[in-house]
Amino acid sequence: MRIGLLVVSILTTVHLTLPVRTAHFTSHVQMPQVQTPIQPALVQTGITITAVNRLNFARQNETIELTLKDLAALAEKDLNKLHVRDGSGKEVLAQSVDTDYDEYHKPDMLIFQSDFAPGETKTFTISAGKKREYTKEDFRAYGRFVRERFDDFAWENDRIAHRTYGKALITWKGEPLTSSAIDIWSKRTPKLVINDWYMVDNYHNDLGEGVDAYSAGPTRGCGGSGIWANGQLFVPKNFVDSRVLTNGPIRVMFELIYEPFDVNGVQISQVLRVSLDGGSQLNHFESFYRRASGNEPLAVAIGLKKVKDEVKQFNAERGRLTIWEPVEKNLGMQGLAVVVNPKELDQLAEDKLNNLLVLKPANTTPVSYWAGFAWDRAGQITTAKAWDSYVDQFAESRRSPIAITVK
Repeated sequence: MRIGLLVVSILTTVHLTLPVRTAHFTSHVQMPQVQTPIQPALVQTGITITAVNRLNFARQNETIELTLKDLAALAEKDLNKLHVRDGSGKEVLAQSVDTDYDEYHKPDMLIFQSDFAPGETKTFTISAGKKREYTKEDFRAYGRFVRERFDDFAWENDRIAHRTYGKALITWKGEPLTSSAIDIWSKRTPKLVINDWYMVDNYHNDLGEGVDAYSAGPTRGCGGSGIWANGQLFVPKNFVDSRVLTNGPIRVMFELIYEPFDVNGVQISQVLRVSLDGGSQLNHFESFYRRASGNEPLAVAIGLKKVKDEVKQFNAERGRLTIWEPVEKNLGMQGLAVVVNPKELDQLAEDKLNNLLVLKPANTTPVSYWAGFAWDRAGQITTAKAWDSYVDQFAESRRSPIAITVK
């Protein structure tokens, strides 16, 4: 199934326009003319990236994104052959990303990560070389379609893991479920565990790496969305198709396609793009909702499942909702969060199953937001205060991305 998508860029970049220099010669002597070949456009063997943290707090695992235009000065057009080095000359792990799913799956973006102190400026150099090769240990993000488990799609990084449900689960005789919820897999190891957990098929017991102790059911789970109309939430069923755009080692990014669903007599279709970078507790969701007819704007709502004894913190100015809640089976505590653009936020709402952030009705697509979680037993974020602080700084970092210049 082919669906044209808009590509959303998170980080600010500066693009280069390079002069094209050519040479042309004409002979004035009576000899056979010899034409000097036209010189190619001016190119560089390397470019310098300057990256600035404009905020007054430290930022870890910040992903730097460079587009084809940013890299146009380089002679090498195969992004898989580009290498990034920091100010000391040490090579930095980089990944080529295909954001538009073209016919050849040709990468159109280069990404890498770095940590920044408050107000810090860093420089990096990019040059061409042999095609990059990775080891298994390089991977901090990964995801895949799991046909053998009734069409799950599962994904993870070195902090968190998720899954959501495909069409086959609707009609499974054992435990059928109709839901487009975002499920949680709580892990407490930086290892990638999806393949191992599915292989052993014992992920409801914590054997030292984590556990599936979250019952998403028919709720929105951890960041699922829907359409809010007349005080009611309308949601799609399980996804029916999927495609992976990029799969580590830094970022996993994929799309899920849902069949049209009814919203007060109007058919609405959805394509959901999810990306998760290494070191992040939150996923980036881009939801493409489209009406089959009419042009009235749609109000999208993003949900977090209601849980007994949850503690909510809502901040409209910062566009975030955080929850600190007990994990099922007395397995500690966890924090959940949704972060949206404050300018797009309409209201905090709820229904019987979910806490909801409702966005202002709009015709623009995609709807962009972030959602994720933290488990206290993972040892990274262990209190409600620490979770609120993490989400606040994450939201501020999205409003003020690392500033990039290219030379």
